[in-house]
Amino acid sequence: MSALEQMYQQVILDHAKRPHGRGLVPAAAGAASGESHQVNPTCGDEVTLRVAVADGVVTGVSWEGQGCSISQASTSVMTELVTGQPLAEVAHLDEVFHALMSSRGKGLDSEDDEDLLGDATAFTGTSQYPARIKCALLGWAALKDSLARSGALAS
Repeated sequence: MSALEQMYQQVILDHAKRPHGRGLVPAAAGAASGESHQVNPTCGDEVTLRVAVADGVVTGVSWEGQGCSISQASTSVMTELVTGQPLAEVAHLDEVFHALMSSRGKGLDSEDDEDLLGDATAFTGTSQYPARIKCALLGWAALKDSLARSGALAS
């Protein structure tokens, strides 16, 4: 295993052991909020995610879930990435992460996109395993659905 692969593995393990955003919290007064429960039927991973949006910015993401370290770590990393971001940037991050998951382990062509994803680039190796891609995308699916349910995307 290369040093880079070891570092990526450590990032995933760290986020799985100490997940960011874990623990559902109510949205702040005045914020639009939405919640989504997603399940990966292949392996049984699941996540319930709540998002809060105010003035076109994701102001909070909280979640509860169970499953493999990949699904839990990916949701943790995603929480860090999107909190505080405008909705357009969240949509772009989602698009770039999906591109990473479609790369079959090759990573992204753009260094700017890799920089944008930060710790999420640790899932590059995951994209080599089709059965694990759904694990990595579970939290992202819950986010997209939560945003739709919040009504924030319509504004």
